Amino acid sequence: MLTGRDLIKDVDATTLSAGECAFWWMGQLSYILKVAGAVLYLDPYLSPSKARTTPPLLAPGEVTNAAVITGSHDHGDHIDRPVWPALAQASPKAKFVVPELLRKKMAAALRMPEDRFVGLDDSKTVEIAGVRLTGVAAAHEQLDQDAASGRYPYLGYLIEADGLRIYHAGDTCKYEGLETRLKRAAPIDLALLPINGRDAVRFRGNCIGNMTYQEAVDLAGAAGVRLAVPSHWDMFKNNSEDPQKFVDYMAAKFPKVRTLIPKHGQRVLWRADGCPLGDAGKK
Repeated sequence: MLTGRDLIKDVDATTLSAGECAFWWMGQLSYILKVAGAVLYLDPYLSPSKARTTPPLLAPGEVTNAAVITGSHDHGDHIDRPVWPALAQASPKAKFVVPELLRKKMAAALRMPEDRFVGLDDSKTVEIAGVRLTGVAAAHEQLDQDAASGRYPYLGYLIEADGLRIYHAGDTCKYEGLETRLKRAAPIDLALLPINGRDAVRFRGNCIGNMTYQEAVDLAGAAGVRLAVPSHWDMFKNNSEDPQKFVDYMAAKFPKVRTLIPKHGQRVLWRADGCPLGDAGKK
């Protein structure tokens, strides 16, 4: 497991050919993604906490190579408020992509210039550093669409660059229209999906849930995903799941969909034609 400056060096040293990407898992739905020469930090969760089962792999000041930093919604393990000002200082050219509904609120709360933020909403697309990002509404556990503006507080992101389509689901449950939306974007080369599920005990304790591993399998299978990576199962003991169940169910139900259980701080290489590089795609 690479951490700290060793992890940053590995990201910076990774060279990619056309149609290739690399990613490193940092726990939960927190990933580093390198594609088309750009480095994206997807929902980076770097704050220390006694509740974490895995310590942060990076200090905020070590993140000097970010072109894009996403926050899918305003929960601490997705928009890490204490960390973002330090990330902005360490990567002065990085843009922070958030739901448009939250953009001005986040800028004010974090005392960061508004021009560091880019707001997205469902079906809205922006291009940053040669990478296209499109918002996909997420239901965590509800869509919670804002009545006044029609905007959504929770998003996933469809990331397109160099012939690749990558879906970072954010925190979401399945909802009517999501499968259809992803089918229209097919083929999706890589999907990073939450699998921790939900139940009454967690909901009553304000632990808002996500897809079960079965629902995540069905979503990936219906959308024709090439590589599906189970996520958001590792960080908190009271909000976990066994990712092997996801792998086994996928193999039984959608054997053409490759799966990979990620390891913290380990580089995975993937390519648009679905052929694995390194250890990617192993079931």
